[in-house]
Amino acid sequence: MEPGARWLVLVIRIPAEPSRHRVAVWRELRRIGALSLGQGVWAVPDVPVFVEGVSRALELTEKSGGVAVCLDASGRGPEDAARLRDMFTAARSADWAAFLTDCGKFEAEIARRLRIAEFALAELDSGERSLERLRRRHRDLAARDVFGAPESAEAAARLGTCAAVCEDYAKRALAALHESR
Repeated sequence: MEPGARWLVLVIRIPAEPSRHRVAVWRELRRIGALSLGQGVWAVPDVPVFVEGVSRALELTEKSGGVAVCLDASGRGPEDAARLRDMFTAARSADWAAFLTDCGKFEAEIARRLRIAEFALAELDSGERSLERLRRRHRDLAARDVFGAPESAEAAARLGTCAAVCEDYAKRALAALHESR
C-alpha cells in the first residue's frame, strides 16, 4: 500500500443503552484491526481485506439504532498520510507483540509437558488445537498488516518454531503412548 493511501473513516454513534450494542461494534472494529482516532471515530486502509468487517460494523450500528457515516479520506499532506500509516503500523506492532507473547506461552507449555512427561492423547490434541489457533491468528494479523510492521517476520519465524516444537512433542507423545501399550 502506498504512503498516500486512501482510508475509510467511520464515525459511529450508538445509544448508550443497552451497552451490548456498543460492545458488539467495538469488538468487530477491534477484530478487524481498525484504528481508533477518538470516541466513535475509526479508520482502516481502504483495501479489500477490511470491506467485510467494516460492513459488519456498519450493519451492527444500524441494527442497534445508531448512526454511522463512512468517509473516504486521505491525509491532507504527506505528513498526515505518514502519521496515519505510522499509527496503524504501531497498532499492528502491538498485535504482533501480543502474538509473540502467546507463542512464548505455547512453547513454555509444551516444554512443561515434556519436562513432566505428560503424554496423554488429550494433551496432544490440546497442543495441536492451540497451534491451529496460533496459525489462524497469524493469518488474520498478516492479512490486516497492510504496511508490514517490523515484527511480522519475527512472528512468522516464531510460528514456525511453535510448529516444530509441537511436532516434536507429538512424536515423543506418540512414542511414549506406544511404549505404554
